[in-house]
Amino acid sequence: MTIKEIKAELETATHPIAKSLHHGTGFKVLIMGFRKGMILQEHKAHTPSKLTVLEGTVIYKEENRVLELRQYDEVEIPLEITHSVEAMEDSLCILSQGE
Repeated sequence: MTIKEIKAELETATHPIAKSLHHGTGFKVLIMGFRKGMILQEHKAHTPSKLTVLEGTVIYKEENRVLELRQYDEVEIPLEITHSVEAMEDSLCILSQGE
């Protein structure tokens, strides 16, 4: 019910919502929900990560590149590089982290 919970919480949220979908030794999978205009502020990934858009459109920004990601697009997030994500429309993403 993780995705349904995120969608319900987004109705009144003022920031992106993230919840664990699955985790284990050395990895985790998060679902992240955004309403249009929400921004996941600049931060760094400390483990190998991949962002995949399930619904909507987001702008992924890092130091020297800006990518528009639509449904089913994905991006490998480099280690220790400052990046952010902005929702261009209501969006749902999956973030996988780990080796």
